[in-house]
Amino acid sequence: MHRHGYIGRKFGRERDQRRALMKGLATSLVLHEKIETTYPKAKELVRYIEKLITKAKKGDLANRRRVIAGLSTQEAAFKLFDVIAPQLTGRNSGHVRVERTKLRVGDGAQMATIAFVDEIKPVAIATEEVKA
Repeated sequence: MHRHGYIGRKFGRERDQRRALMKGLATSLVLHEKIETTYPKAKELVRYIEKLITKAKKGDLANRRRVIAGLSTQEAAFKLFDVIAPQLTGRNSGHVRVERTKLRVGDGAQMATIAFVDEIKPVAIATEEVKA
């Protein structure tokens, strides 16, 4: 069987398991801003998270719903929209960086860290106080 035209890695998993894996990795990246995983998973996560960041930078309701569906928690989606996306507006692509780190002791797999290229500064979100 030929390999031409097939995009993406299978990771030896079924389709729903792959989707859950990408959702989980993307959510962890948004919440922690830097994660360590295997190199092939990190390279595949770049394709996934770049599309979510682009949608978050547009910021309309339809894209907000798509990003919420693409991440595991609403907390991560709100952080992506309110904190991370406004700080990445000066960049068209290349929002995340993958760096090889070490070989995993158990099976010798190549590990990598994936993090945002720009430093993400914490932003205080203004909340309105309800007067009774």
